[in-house]
Amino acid sequence: MSHASSSSAPGTPVNPAWQAAQYVKFEDERTRPVRDLVAAIPNLPARAAQRVADIGCGPGNSTEVLAARYAQADVLGLDSSQDMIDAARQRLPQFRFDVADIATWQDGPFDVILANAVLQWLPEHETLYPRLVACLAAGGSLAVQTPDNLDEPAHRLMREVASDARWADKLKGVERTARHGAAFYYPLLRETCSRVDIWRTIYYHPLAGGASAVVEWFKGSALRPFLAKLDDAEREAFLARYTDEIAKAYPALADGTVLLPFPRLFVVATR
Repeated sequence: MSHASSSSAPGTPVNPAWQAAQYVKFEDERTRPVRDLVAAIPNLPARAAQRVADIGCGPGNSTEVLAARYAQADVLGLDSSQDMIDAARQRLPQFRFDVADIATWQDGPFDVILANAVLQWLPEHETLYPRLVACLAAGGSLAVQTPDNLDEPAHRLMREVASDARWADKLKGVERTARHGAAFYYPLLRETCSRVDIWRTIYYHPLAGGASAVVEWFKGSALRPFLAKLDDAEREAFLARYTDEIAKAYPALADGTVLLPFPRLFVVATR
């Protein structure tokens, strides 16, 4: 979920809750994988899609892409954040958006369920993915994109900074996002799906503003759980150290731009 960047100093006050404004600072870059994912969803064999859902819809940027592909369908957007839902409703007032917990959500049947950059926050994928497939109509597709970057320097440095004695107790075990590879998802989904398409893409996002821009990117997503556990002074110190480490790991180009590699895993499972 996100867009190109104005950067702020690492000490800038930050709200650790999910915020639409923070997320959409890089909306163009965050929406590109959604376009690639939605374009890969196969057509239904004998009819047009009637009901489509965007679970973890954020501020509606992914919903907009989904609705453009399925212009005649009823569109539903769901997110656990009221701030995100408010932003989505303002952006796309013609569609229905509800606050919901995707971990327990079950509805249907849907012709398409889109889950862009959200399922990595939820555990127990061995039951979550089949439950979502069960919400599909015959011939319908579950389309999922998840960041696949836990081994990238940006995430490794989050863990290293989190181990600092000043806040290690507070941050122990924070990064618990669920990530698996193709060898996990393919056999899991192939049991109930007629077609499973999986691929991995590395996007290279040029971010103006050097290390601060990289930090701003992750403040809208992966840094959020870390920052949520810290008080204001701790957050400022954490971000200052993280920014210093990011500057070493992602050196700026001559014009000040940082090229941020971002691997993502895509799954389209058709029932």
